Amino acid sequence: MKPKADKQVTWVELFFDLVFVFAVTQLSDLLHHGHGWGSVGQAVVVLVPTYWAWVGMAVHANTRDVNNTPDRLGILALSLCGLFMALATPLAYEERGLMFGAAYFAQRSLLAALYFRGRPFELVNPFTLSVCVTGPLLLAGGLLDSGTRVWVWAAAAAIDLAAPVLTRSHLVRITFHPHHLPERFGLLLIIAMGEPILAIGAQASSARPLAVGSIGAVAAAFVLACALWWVYFIFAAESLPKALDEAVIRTDLIRRVFSYGHLAFIGSIMAMAVGMAEVVSHPGQVFAAPVTALLFGGCALYFATFCYARWHIFGKWSGPQLAMPVAILAIIPISLQAPALLSVACLVLVVMTFNFLEHSRARSESDALT
Repeated sequence: MKPKADKQVTWVELFFDLVFVFAVTQLSDLLHHGHGWGSVGQAVVVLVPTYWAWVGMAVHANTRDVNNTPDRLGILALSLCGLFMALATPLAYEERGLMFGAAYFAQRSLLAALYFRGRPFELVNPFTLSVCVTGPLLLAGGLLDSGTRVWVWAAAAAIDLAAPVLTRSHLVRITFHPHHLPERFGLLLIIAMGEPILAIGAQASSARPLAVGSIGAVAAAFVLACALWWVYFIFAAESLPKALDEAVIRTDLIRRVFSYGHLAFIGSIMAMAVGMAEVVSHPGQVFAAPVTALLFGGCALYFATFCYARWHIFGKWSGPQLAMPVAILAIIPISLQAPALLSVACLVLVVMTFNFLEHSRARSESDALT
């Protein structure tokens, strides 16, 4: 049976998202306190299970009606587990590793119980894989020393990421609602985009006095955030429900664009938030190399992911889309010599130019069709 196209996000799902708001802030703290590759790797390893737990709940809510008391109570319990994961995140590689692993294991076990309630149990399933493999790995990793823990957790993260491929034969039999998932993942991206706003706001509000350079940095960072919002929500988001409606194998598009693509989107935004906070704090100073890598590398990843998603949605891309990651990385030599405010201004100029060209291209295509 074809699902109704008007399935909407429920209030309990939005309440669940509140925990993810806190989780994103906690994850960003790992990058704010350490900008090196080791810190980035640790943040990614913790991001994957946090994100995957959210994806699991989104899939559960998409494939069944959760507007009932047992599911509402279950999702609230999932929120509590997510809250403990978020609380543990800043010290996940120190004394709160066991809390993080136990909270994840509990959340995935509870989610599997909700998913299989009223359904036949299947052993080869993303939910059972999390309960039987990745959850125990995270729990066991929390008992190990930090050096070993990161590798055990990295293995668990890799298995979680591979789950949609390993269990594809099960997923292709699921009937997904095509309008609900784009809305859910769009809301998730809005949550992630709140982190740069919080970062620049926190830095500016604590400045005494708030210098002219810092005011300019706030404006530049905010315009950059707005331009990135425009890229996703104007040039891609509105096409996602139609793409899912028309997809030959809906599950494959969901896996590629939503499960994997949006993980890259969120990671890139978190990386950029570090650079935006630094430019507001020290607009006249030159970016340190690790901060430059996070800001410009994160922005390049954002546009590379946009190209990847557009290709899977439309089967094509434009020259400006392909050129953007290269153009952004080309600014890095400037950023290593120029004041931070000037570097961000250059980045804003490049992104705004892309938006103008993409808007002109879309309008030309629309005019040609009429």
